[in-house]
Order: sequence, then structure tokens, then C-alpha cells
Amino acid sequence: MARANRRLTHDARYGKYVDGPDPLAPPVDLAEALEAIGEDVMAGSSPERALNEFLRRGGANQAGLDDLARRVAERRRELAQKHNLDGTLQQIRELLDKAVLAERKQLARDASMDDGDRALAEMQLDALPPSPAAAVSELSDYQWHSSEARAEFEKIKDLLGREMLDQRFAGMKKALENATEADREAINAMLADLNELLDAHKRGEDTPEQFDDFMAKHGEFFPENPGTVDELIDALAERAAAAQRMRNSMTQEQRDELDALAQQAFGSPELMQSLAQLDDNLQSLRPGENWSGSERMNGEQGLGLGDGTGVFQSIADLDELSEQLSQSYNGSQLDDLDLDKLSRQLGDEATMDARALQQLEKALRDSGTLKRGTDGKLKLSPKAMRQLGKALLRDVADRMSGRQGNRDLRQAGAAGDRSGATREWAFGDTEPWDVTRTITNALTRTAGERGPSGSSSTVRIEVGDVEVQETEARTQACVALLVDTSFSMAMDGRWVPMKRTALALHTLITSRFRGDDLQLIGFGRHAEVMDIEQLTGLDAMWDKGTNLHHALLLANRHFRKHPNAQPVLLIVTDGEPTSHLEPNGEVYFNYPPDPVTVAYSVRELDNSTRLGAQTTFFRLGDDPGLARFIDSMARRAGGMVVAPELDDLGAAVVSSYLGSRRGPAGGSGSGGGTSGFDEMFGRGWGRWAD
Repeated sequence: MARANRRLTHDARYGKYVDGPDPLAPPVDLAEALEAIGEDVMAGSSPERALNEFLRRGGANQAGLDDLARRVAERRRELAQKHNLDGTLQQIRELLDKAVLAERKQLARDASMDDGDRALAEMQLDALPPSPAAAVSELSDYQWHSSEARAEFEKIKDLLGREMLDQRFAGMKKALENATEADREAINAMLADLNELLDAHKRGEDTPEQFDDFMAKHGEFFPENPGTVDELIDALAERAAAAQRMRNSMTQEQRDELDALAQQAFGSPELMQSLAQLDDNLQSLRPGENWSGSERMNGEQGLGLGDGTGVFQSIADLDELSEQLSQSYNGSQLDDLDLDKLSRQLGDEATMDARALQQLEKALRDSGTLKRGTDGKLKLSPKAMRQLGKALLRDVADRMSGRQGNRDLRQAGAAGDRSGATREWAFGDTEPWDVTRTITNALTRTAGERGPSGSSSTVRIEVGDVEVQETEARTQACVALLVDTSFSMAMDGRWVPMKRTALALHTLITSRFRGDDLQLIGFGRHAEVMDIEQLTGLDAMWDKGTNLHHALLLANRHFRKHPNAQPVLLIVTDGEPTSHLEPNGEVYFNYPPDPVTVAYSVRELDNSTRLGAQTTFFRLGDDPGLARFIDSMARRAGGMVVAPELDDLGAAVVSSYLGSRRGPAGGSGSGGGTSGFDEMFGRGWGRWAD
């Protein structure tokens, strides 16, 4: 067994996982994304814009599009600032200097040489022009006396040929190192056949067989292994365009030098003629490539023609990635990201980050979190609203408990409080079983069935044996949450906390107190009954007026529809009433508050009190006038005033609702006292009450 284990360990191989996403990578965090998107939606963003913003920003442990775009920009800047375009000319100068120096040494030490010939040769070397191209041209017919010098000079022609080919065919410079005459002839034959194929394609006369014959004959020159003539043209045109952009970026002097030197490539102008024809064909077939761009390259590291073309290709890739990451074009989506290019330019880590963002976007859409409406726009689905509400409710529970996990609202009143008594189970009961009483009933019923030896038979529980734990009766509540939607709420940063509060209360009631009836009423210049989706997606508007009168009218209408329920009135506001409804239905507005507006609001609050509403005001802000008004309204209604911090608004409203469900005995209707809250949630609640 030990030998088998050793053999297994020896044979094991580990490598990078390349077949799609890493199966061991942590799952995408939908909860974090949903919370961030929900916050932006409640702040006024559309779900589409909120999703895009989260993808740009990223999460706590997830890089976003902006971070990837920053890395792309840094890589592009590095390439442009690191290099210059004088690499090939510099190599030619070095080879030329080596050749001339080796020739001078040979002339100096060759004692058998005629003095006249030596003087003439030295004169020719001394008269060489400073231009590398002109010097190479003059030396093309020079009779070298040094074999070493001749070899260095021939390297210039070989270098030029390989660089020219490397510009069009990546990797050719290295492949043709120490090339023979047969290799050069093979290159010329390939170029001739390639231009013939492209000419036929331009005329629409090429055939798949012609392409297949070409690849069978010259496929070694195309490691990309294109499957069609169009794939071949795409690959060639992309690199040829990069070569042209490199040329455009050179100075006129550099271009002139290289043009003159190019005629010496491989010692024959035939190569340049074939390459010029190839460039013409590619520009004609792919005019959409960037043939006219240029870059400023002022770095210290010189680039040869082939390497420089590769750098310009990389810059083009980075520009394309930058556009893809911007997601600013019509119909953009994360699936547009070219992960292969991203991996080539930034490495595997960036590719993993991008793939995680793609998975996150797909998961948000596929999980039902986001849905596209009939208008084509993304919306938060009901499922997303529930998930977001649960997250907000957990936050409220943490704040109410004072410490993580001390109270779980899932248990708060879900089946009433246990009274200690039990009763026989009846159809429809949902209370928990009293296991002890149930088993005792079964044993008592079957006591006479015991065998003569005293051994007991199997005890079977019947429906009549089951007893359940009684719970205190609960009063059904009819709840109206009135939230101020005037512009001051948005201007002073109270817009999102107000929406979070409404969503948390809505989630609590619809999931845990389904017998209660909640109505959400927003009031600005006028009031309006809203569903939770409408309220959470409400944009802040310049709406002069705080129409508490209209909001109370709607709340009282809600209370009258449920005469057997306990009315609970919760009012969140940061301003005194400045508008009311006239008898003709028109809105009257005045600032400062008109006594008539105040009177209308007070009259409707009195109606709420007569209906038995337990009222709590949640005052936002420190305006003294507002404080005096709210205090007087609360005293008149026998209600409470709570002045929470914005972060605690949700916990304050939820706790007030839970306290109101206990009825007047719980203290929530006792003229503003806090004993009910202190009893339920601790003494810390007293700091909110005025």
C-alpha cells in the first residue's frame, strides 16, 4: 500500500486550470452586489445604471472595470514611454561601425598590400557619409579586404530583410536567422503566391481549394493556422496596420533612412516590391483597420521594426480593451471583453478578475435579481426586493439588539407569545406541539393495551393525542407609514435612509406579520399611495410643499377600510406642513406655514386619533420650529416623538411598529413615554425620545 501511495504521488501532475473558470474559485457575492445596486436605485439611479456602476466599482474583494481600465492605461503608458523607434537604425550603425573598424585594422596590418590600394581604401572609408543608408549604399560595391568586416556588413542586409519580414509576419526575424539562399527563395515564393491569392480574393475569383493549396505549401509561415482566407487576411492586416502606424510615428529622417536601406534587404529589391504589393492588397481588403494612427515614442529602449510592430499591436489591443472596458458604446456588454487579449497584455490575474465580473453580471440576470421590463429597461425583480429587504431587516435587527445575533426578527411575534397553557390541536393550528403532553396522552390512551407479561406495546400517536402550546392573542394591525418626499429630504441626505426604512418595514410585515395591512404614503406638494417598488425607485424632485394634511387623509381612509384592526400611524418628516388640499381638490402652498394649513393638518390628525390610531412622529433634523410643531402634534394625539440619527431611522420605525402591536398596555400610546421600547429592546431606546 505504501508503495502504491508513493507511486500515486510520483505520477501526480499539477498545472494551471485552463478550461474555463476556475472550479475552486470562490462564488461571486450576489448579496454584496444586490445591496450596492439597491442603494444606488434608492438614491435615484436606474437599475441599469446601478448595475453598471457596481461593475465599474467592483466589490470589497472584487476588482471592477475601472481598476482593469486603470491597469490597461498604465500598461499603454509604459509601452509608449519606455521605447523609441530608432532600434533598427541603431543596430545598423553598430554593425556598420564594426565592419569599418575591422576593415581599418586589416588595412593597417596587411604589410603585403600595395600602399596605393591601402590609401585609396582608407580614403573611401574616411569619406563615408554620416547617414547609415548612404554609407551602406556606398559600401555595397566596396571590395572588402577583411573577411570579418565583410561578414558584419552582410549582417546588415540580412538584418534588414528579417526585420522587414518580421513586420508583416511575427516571429520571422528569429526564424530566418542564419537563413540560406534556399530560405530566401522560399520566402519570395510564398510572397508571390500570397499576393496572387489576395488578388484573386479582391476580384472574387478565389476558391477554397486555392486557399487550401496555399496553406499546404506555405503553412509553416503562419503559426496562427487560419482556417479561411478571411482569417488569414485579418491576421495579416492587423499586423500590417501596426507596421504602418509605426512608420507614421517615425520622423521623416527615420523614414527616409529606412526606405533607402530597405533596398539592400537580402541584397535585392525584389523583397520590398513583394511587401509593397502585399501592403496594397491588405489596405484594399481591410480599409477599416487603423492605417493612419501614430504614437509619440520617446523612451530610451530602441525598438527594431519587428518588435516595434509588436508593440504597436499591443497598443492597439490595449486601446480596444479600453473601449470594451468603458462599456460606453451602444449594445455594450461584458461578454464583449476579449479575455485572450486581456491575458496577453495584463496576465492571468486580470483575466480572472474580468471573468469574475462576467459571471457576476450573468448571475444577477439569470438568478432573477434583475429583469427587463416591457419598456426594455432593467428593473429590480420582486425577488431582489425581498432579498434587499431581508438584508435591511437584518441590519435593523442588529441595531435593535445592540449586538450581532442577539435578536432575530424572524421570531418576533411570528406565532404570538407563549402563555404556558396547552390545548388540543385543531385543524388550521400553526402553534408548536407540546411534545410531553402529546406523548403522555398517547401513553394514557394505550395503557390498557399492555400485554400480560407487563411489556409495553408500541405507542402510536393519534390526532386526538396532540396538544399545542397556546399563545397570547395578537391584534391585527392596520399600518400607515407616511414618508416625507419633499426636496429637502433629498437635499439633506435623508432620501436613501427613508427608502431603506420603508423597505425594511414592508419586508417585516409581508414576511412575518402577513395579517397586518401596510400602506405606504409619500407626501410632498401632494400625497400619493405608493407600492414599495414605486417608492424605492422614486427620483428626488424639486417639489415645494409638505402636504401632511393630504397624507393623513389617505391614512385615515386606509384605517376606515379595516375597522377591526388596530390603526398604527408612523410619520417620517423633516419639515412643517406647508401645503394642504382645498375643498375643490387644488393644492394650496405657502411658506412659512399658513395657519390654515396647520389647522387642516391638526384636524385630520384628530380624525386619526378618534379612529384609535397609535401615532409616532419621527423627526429628522434639528429645526426648532419643526420640533415645537411635532411635539405639540404628538401631545394632541397622545403619541410619541422619536428623533433618530439617520442610520437608526429604520430600527426606530420597526421598533415603534412592533411596540404598537402590543396595544396601549405596552406603553406606545401613553403620551410619548418610552417604557414599551425599553421593556422590549433595552434602555438605549430612551435616547431617541423627546
